[in-house]
Amino acid sequence: MAEHEAPVAAREWHLAARPQGWPVPTDFALVEAPVRAPEEGEILVRNAYLSVDPYMRGRMNDVKSYVPPFQLGRPMDGGAVGYVVASAAEGFAPGDAVLHGLGWREYATVAAGHAVKVDPSVPLSAYLGVLGMTGLTAYAGLLEVGGLKEGDKVFVSGAAGAVGSMVGQIAKLKGAALVVGSAGSAEKVAKLVGEYGFDAAFNYKDGPVAEQLAKAAPEGIDLYFDNVGGEHLEAAIGALGVHGRAVLCGAIAQYNDTSAPAAPRNLAMAIGKRLRLEGMLVSDHSALQPQFVAEVGGWLREGRLRNEETVVDGFENTAEAFLDLLRGANTGKMVVRLAG
Repeated sequence: MAEHEAPVAAREWHLAARPQGWPVPTDFALVEAPVRAPEEGEILVRNAYLSVDPYMRGRMNDVKSYVPPFQLGRPMDGGAVGYVVASAAEGFAPGDAVLHGLGWREYATVAAGHAVKVDPSVPLSAYLGVLGMTGLTAYAGLLEVGGLKEGDKVFVSGAAGAVGSMVGQIAKLKGAALVVGSAGSAEKVAKLVGEYGFDAAFNYKDGPVAEQLAKAAPEGIDLYFDNVGGEHLEAAIGALGVHGRAVLCGAIAQYNDTSAPAAPRNLAMAIGKRLRLEGMLVSDHSALQPQFVAEVGGWLREGRLRNEETVVDGFENTAEAFLDLLRGANTGKMVVRLAG
C-alpha cells in the first residue's frame, strides 16, 4: 500500500458557495488539480483517510473565528492520515505513515513541520478519532476543563458522536456515579446503554429534553458536556446543582440556523447556582497529548474503551459524508476511506 507513485493530477474538494442555513451538495465542487512535487522541507502524502467534523460547518461562513474560514474556489482542509510518496524533508521517507491537516484532497503537499509520523500498526483512521483530535477533545474537556471528580453525575449531549461517545466512556472509567447521554434515534440510545456503558440515555426527539433528563437524572447533574447547545444547554442549566460545571464544546443544533437561537432562556440561573460555563478549544490542551495517548491507548489495548467509526468509502463521497454528519447519520467518528 505504501509503494505508490504520485499522478500528475488528482482530485480535491473546493468550497463553491457559502451555505445559507443547511449546506447542500452544490456548495461543494470536486475539482482536478496538479499534484505539486515537494520542495525543500516538504513531503507529498497520498491520503488514506479523511476526517469530516462539525466544526467545518463554521468555517464555511465568511466570519472571523478561532480558525480562518474556507476560501471560495479553493481546496478545503481538515484532518487526514496517509502515506508519504515523496520527501524533501529530513526525517520523512516514502512509505512513512503521517497525520496532517490537508484533507479534502487525494494528494497533499505538506510542510514537514505540520506533519507527524504515526505508528502504522495501529489502524490509521484511529489517529483521526479516538487517538486524535476528537479523543483529545473528550479527554481534555472532561478532565481538565470540566474537572471531573469521582462520584460526579454527568450528562453528555450528542453522546453517540465521536466526542460524546468518548466522553461518556471516559467518565465511567474515571469513576462517575451516573452518566446520561442524549442521541437522535432509538438505535443510538440502545447502543449508548448496551455497548458504551452509559447508565441511561434518551432520544431527544421523543419529547422535551428537560423532562427526559429529569427522569434519567432525578437528583440532577454535576457536569454537562455540551456538543449541541440550544434546548440541551437550557435543560442542563436547569438540572445542574450548585457549583455545577458545563463544558461548552460544540453547538451543532444551531450551526445551520439563520435566526438567533431560542435557548437557553434560563441563563440567569447560572448566577444563583454559581455555575461555571466554560468554552473549550482542543488546541489549548496540546500539552496533555502524551498523557492522553498513554492512558487512552492503554484502555484501547485492554479492551476497556470501545472505538466505533462510521466509514464512508470513496473520495468522491466526502461532501456527502460531511452532510450526513450534520444530519446525525454517524455513530462514533465519521471518516472517509480513499480507494487504493
